[in-house]
Amino acid sequence: MKIITLCGSLKFKKEMMIIAEKMALEGNCIITPVYPVLENYERTEEQLIKLKESHFKKIELSDAILVVNVNGYIGDSTKLEIEYAKKMGKEIIFYTDLVKEDGVN
Repeated sequence: MKIITLCGSLKFKKEMMIIAEKMALEGNCIITPVYPVLENYERTEEQLIKLKESHFKKIELSDAILVVNVNGYIGDSTKLEIEYAKKMGKEIIFYTDLVKEDGVN
């Protein structure tokens, strides 16, 4: 069983949850980002820093990250997460590669 942290833009949270379920059903332990659930809720800069630190800790605990790069999109925050995962020696899996391999969607 691999521990995999999902990374990607939160504008793809629906796709991320679909992928999380599919990967879990395949026997992986999936760690997801914290998704905003409150409408029009402003987070403080300190809270955003804590969320970022928490996500990087999730990467540390994982065997791999799965980059949800719908239509090839990778934002600046996700690029930082990929670089961090590389420095930590983690496997990096791209959603677009999974789609090519077996038609995952």
